[in-house]
Amino acid sequence: MLLLGIDIGTSSIKVAVVDVQTQECVASAQYPETETAITSLQTGWAEQDPNMWWDHVQQAILKVNATQQYNPANIVAIGIAYQMHGLVCVDKEQKVLRDSIIWCDSRAVEIGNKAFEAIGEEKCLSHLLNSPGNFTASKLAWVKEHEPHIYEQIDQVMLPGDFIAMKLTGEITTSISALSEGVFWDFRNKELSVDIMDHFGFSSSIIPTIKDVFSEHGLLNGAIAQRLSLPANIPVTYKAGDQPNNALSLNVLQPGEVAATAGTSGVIYGVGDTLSYDVQSRINGFAHVNHTNEQTRIGTLLCINGTGIANSFSKKLLAADITYPTVNEAAKQIPIGSEGLSVLPFGNGAERIFNNRTIGAHYQNINFNVHTQAHIFRAVQEGIAFSFRYGLDIMKENGINPTVIRAGKANLFLSDVFISAFVNATNVPIELYQTDGAVGAAKGAGIGAKFFASEREAFRRMGVLNVVEPTVHEAYNEVYEGWKELLMKHI
Repeated sequence: MLLLGIDIGTSSIKVAVVDVQTQECVASAQYPETETAITSLQTGWAEQDPNMWWDHVQQAILKVNATQQYNPANIVAIGIAYQMHGLVCVDKEQKVLRDSIIWCDSRAVEIGNKAFEAIGEEKCLSHLLNSPGNFTASKLAWVKEHEPHIYEQIDQVMLPGDFIAMKLTGEITTSISALSEGVFWDFRNKELSVDIMDHFGFSSSIIPTIKDVFSEHGLLNGAIAQRLSLPANIPVTYKAGDQPNNALSLNVLQPGEVAATAGTSGVIYGVGDTLSYDVQSRINGFAHVNHTNEQTRIGTLLCINGTGIANSFSKKLLAADITYPTVNEAAKQIPIGSEGLSVLPFGNGAERIFNNRTIGAHYQNINFNVHTQAHIFRAVQEGIAFSFRYGLDIMKENGINPTVIRAGKANLFLSDVFISAFVNATNVPIELYQTDGAVGAAKGAGIGAKFFASEREAFRRMGVLNVVEPTVHEAYNEVYEGWKELLMKHI
């Protein structure tokens, strides 16, 4: 038996096929090979076409089938991971009404801030675990206010993964986890937030049927199955946002366990069993994949928008024709601290750790006679690592003190420079694993379809690739303090 995992990223779609018995990935593919564009019609806006995601999902599935590493007829369940906080609106015919307002879009910040004040800061934080801020509910309120002709046609609102499941099955569902990441869920009352729905004037009819994350979210449509060479009526048995899913892929499920990822954005994600929150909402709490009304499992999420995208920006700007391994190798030749060059990597919209302010990216202290491409590559990766350290300090203020952080060996965690800067700046060891979001989604499908005896059973064969311990913490700490002093001038 095989499981199909789909990861709807901002930059591309990734798919993986996992064998239930061996728990190994037998094939994977990515589509497209180049990074998908983000439409920005105004400063601070960020949109993508959901129909483009659907086209890319199909292309990715056909591409992985073409590897001929498995028989598609043996696929028995589908899991979906997706970029969090995006808003998808469809009409009664399941037609997309506008491009998705995605996670890094900043247009709804003030709408969310006004809701925070009107509902009451203490009530928002204690019930929603967050300020409405720039999350999905506030984005929907923006559509209601600025595009009433669109809002009036809305039959259902969804997160990106709900949309792809709809295209696969024709059914629309959601979960407590998804609603919480949109800041629609009241954790205290264990229901759809009356405060949010009433404040924004939303009808509950636009919210899809609520199901557990690990449950059947529809059966694969026959015509779609034929087009993709998959068995008809196989179930979609798992849907989760990319960061809860990344944690799942690393077997981070219980209180005290912590995961990290550094793709387009960067995240540290810790699991707890209390309804805790940051009083400034600089870090955010959402229902983890195994949260239920009977079992509290809250994922506390530190998100930094400007991480991997800062790395890719510098590469495209300075050396579009070379590979990331070449960039990483060049950065290794430069000493710690990049000989005085510092980079603040915050050029991808409003940052929650700065109370939803947009401070922009900054390259500081460039010396034309000293600094090269390689210095910039290293300074960017160090700056990204330092942004994680800054965010982790906020998490520590809120009682999250990891003794080890788990990460998949992918994206920035493929760079020795970044890994060294990360572990030494944070002074926390990293465990690296061979996994990714698509593999996590596939295993989530297996859990949802009950092919594994338990959540833990799905990861019993997963071994750690490498453990990286801090070795030059003091050297990095000195550089970090200089970087932080520069940061304070911009926030």
